[in-house]
Amino acid sequence: MRCEIVAIGTELLLGQIVDTNSSWIGEQLALVGIDSHFQVKVGDNFDRMEMTIRNALDRNNAVICCGGLGPTQDDITREVIAAVMGAELRRDEAVVEKIRIMFESRGRVMVDNNRRQADIPEGARLIAQMPGTAPGLVCPIGDKVIYAVPGVPHEMRTMMQGTILADLQRRAGETAVIRSRVLRTWGNSESGLAEQLADRIDQLDTLGNPTLAFQASGMEGIKVRITAKAPDEAAAEAIIRAEEGLIRGLLGDVIFGIDDQSMETVVLNMLGARGLTLAVAEGLTGGVLSARLSEIDHGMAIFRGGAVSGDLAVAEMPGAANAAAAAANVRRDFGTDVGLAVVAAQARDEQPPGTVYMNLAIGAAQYAQTVSLPGDRDRLRNYAVINVLNFLRKTLTDTSI
Repeated sequence: MRCEIVAIGTELLLGQIVDTNSSWIGEQLALVGIDSHFQVKVGDNFDRMEMTIRNALDRNNAVICCGGLGPTQDDITREVIAAVMGAELRRDEAVVEKIRIMFESRGRVMVDNNRRQADIPEGARLIAQMPGTAPGLVCPIGDKVIYAVPGVPHEMRTMMQGTILADLQRRAGETAVIRSRVLRTWGNSESGLAEQLADRIDQLDTLGNPTLAFQASGMEGIKVRITAKAPDEAAAEAIIRAEEGLIRGLLGDVIFGIDDQSMETVVLNMLGARGLTLAVAEGLTGGVLSARLSEIDHGMAIFRGGAVSGDLAVAEMPGAANAAAAAANVRRDFGTDVGLAVVAAQARDEQPPGTVYMNLAIGAAQYAQTVSLPGDRDRLRNYAVINVLNFLRKTLTDTSI
């Protein structure tokens, strides 16, 4: 069963409104096992809308049209779908009355334009859920179907969850679920990951299930998404779990988390599991590191605070020594188990631009790492944050701390 999403509205093409509806609908289709290979946008033009819907119907079993069901002159989705169906529009007076009651309940008067919203193509049926003034439609065309839903997100979602998803599953004649898991990585490029996984990707291209995909997420690393289709939740989970094990074996510790886990979430969980507290010294990141940690640890049970200074530099000391001193000092000043410092190289260090010193003080030991990072000051700060957190993560993993 394949279903295409057609988002309607010139404002979408102009970038005046971001199309979050299509992404949400696509997610819901995947959750109930309905394949969706295309999502398209089209402006409020009759001929282009008709062509787009006909093309979508040609290559799919179902089409969901989102938007264009309002009362104004450019809301022509009903008329276009009627043309595709080869049907006339009829006005449903019961719907007119329902719209009128909605307006009166809000202390307003329904204008004549709203009557257009009650025009229904012959052969179509109304979607039972109607949270706003725009009724949704189920429009069968032979063994295929067009659904029309409003562009207002909460109205669209009510109709999808109340009628459309179940109707699609019934038409598909089978129950299936599609589930995904995202493996979050840091420390390798997208091309590097693809090279490491090339043989496995070739194998999966033959098998067809599960599938792997990459998503570059800038300062949050590269995501590797595993997607599996199965008859039920348990079977899909088993496929994903097995594939995750294989991928972890191939990629190793560049994987730092899954799904919505951020680097700071993972690090704080690791510290918490070990009963350790943390303080940070920021000579480059200007409080960005502290802000990200405190956003997760609201009560500051693990992250106890940070010291922010312009450079944390001591004139006679090289950058690496400054980082070591800062880590030890912040640990002492906040009375924590762990002190973590991130310091930019100074001119006297004679290092390339973007050189950053990181140091971790814990117990009687100190650990150090130097990295070279790209970008302007804003990007440099954010790259430094995730690198120093990754440095802490890997040190905790690789030692017996």
